[in-house]
Amino acid sequence: MELSRLLAPLGVQGGFEEQEVTDIVYDSRKARPGCAFVCMRGASSDGHRFAQAACQAGARVVVAEEPVEHPGAQLVLLPDTRKALAQMSAAFFGHPAGKDIQVIGITGTKGKTSTAYMLRAILEAAGHKTGVIGTVGVLIGGRLVQTDNTTPASYEVHKYLRQMADAGCEYCVMEASSIGLRDLRVYGLPFRVGMFTNFSEDHIGGAEHKDMEEYLESKAMLFPMCQAAVANADDKAVMGVMAKAPCPVRTFGFTGQADLRGEGCSHLARPGFLGISFQVSGALGFTAEVGLPGQFNAYNALGAIACCQELSVPVRAMQEGLRGVRVKGRVEPVPVPGPYTLLLDYAHNAVAMENLLSTLREYSPRRLICLFGAGGNRSKVRRYEMGEASGRLADLSVLTADNSRDEDVLDIIADIKIGIAKTSGAYIEIPDRRQAIRWCLENAQEGDIVVLAGKGHEDYQEIKGKKYPFDERAIVAQLLEEMGHKP
Repeated sequence: MELSRLLAPLGVQGGFEEQEVTDIVYDSRKARPGCAFVCMRGASSDGHRFAQAACQAGARVVVAEEPVEHPGAQLVLLPDTRKALAQMSAAFFGHPAGKDIQVIGITGTKGKTSTAYMLRAILEAAGHKTGVIGTVGVLIGGRLVQTDNTTPASYEVHKYLRQMADAGCEYCVMEASSIGLRDLRVYGLPFRVGMFTNFSEDHIGGAEHKDMEEYLESKAMLFPMCQAAVANADDKAVMGVMAKAPCPVRTFGFTGQADLRGEGCSHLARPGFLGISFQVSGALGFTAEVGLPGQFNAYNALGAIACCQELSVPVRAMQEGLRGVRVKGRVEPVPVPGPYTLLLDYAHNAVAMENLLSTLREYSPRRLICLFGAGGNRSKVRRYEMGEASGRLADLSVLTADNSRDEDVLDIIADIKIGIAKTSGAYIEIPDRRQAIRWCLENAQEGDIVVLAGKGHEDYQEIKGKKYPFDERAIVAQLLEEMGHKP
């Protein structure tokens, strides 16, 4: 693409020589002949220091905020390279957002992933092919691409939007993280609808947010980019988040006044299925059944309904999509031949473990069995706390491996047991995770809920610096076949 076309959205009309740009990179290690290198300042490194290396690798344009060494390349100085990367990337990929694909953004402390997949399920039930960008990865059709961040860098965002549009997707549902918003990864992106789920303390300190005020302000950055917004009226932070929203705002909630209201939550439970149902009233009126457990998922579902109402999606599709929604690695049911329920979940810290097990307790299982380990090369306090949470809330804890990394799995289990010792919870130790899963399958009884916690959407185990294939869905299927159960 011509350099002039890349710089035009930035208001740069001259001062450079026209040339063809083969790609845009912001990591000097990815520089190739003919590319443009954008110098980005990060928490731990500054791309300005690597401009010379990028040029030596073939970069012919350097975009920077200050003068840098640029042998063999032309230098374009701009006040903000994060904004520049976003605008140049949009141009490079043909401005897919708004023109070729409609983007729905979700921000909030909790519930983004589940809500994103609810929206996808509803939109696809209505006949609209829909992609997802978020914590689980980038979903395009049946292909899942793993990513390092909930909201990728702006170059990747526009690249994936182009791939989705080219694959026939009409919509993309995107988790807009507070870090992603603050760091301008979605700068200038035209969102068809933006959604606010809730706000609570998280991501404070270190390279994340300096305080709660910055955290709140970062989330609020989504809504000036939105054509319309939906917001949780029951959350006390709603006014602060929506204060800068210039667009129409539709509210939802279970208490007080809201445009769309939910009431009468009840649990749905049968072997292999846990969910929640509630009545929708106000702007719409119908019964919603959600294929994910917990009252918090009723909030997520109500928000998804409000968003889809803005998009004029039929109620029938809302009901169908919510009933069949599945989120990889989030209380994900796995088919088993017995009269019990087997779930996979990503819970890998005490807060997530507490929320998961407390939610499953609401479904009155005969026994709640929690299989889990803890990550190696991580804080021991996390292990103590996870052990204490499972010991207090599960009927039986099955202690095993997770990503032990450079540590001995037996040492990690010993740390978990320190937390369990603070409770009266029963536990067994089976260090080999595959054998631990087999034990659960062989010993599960009618009415039990068995949850395999910690791996969720991950499909590997990391041991001694190497990643080994370990998709628990495939592991369960293999074990059941070994035990004589035909698929």
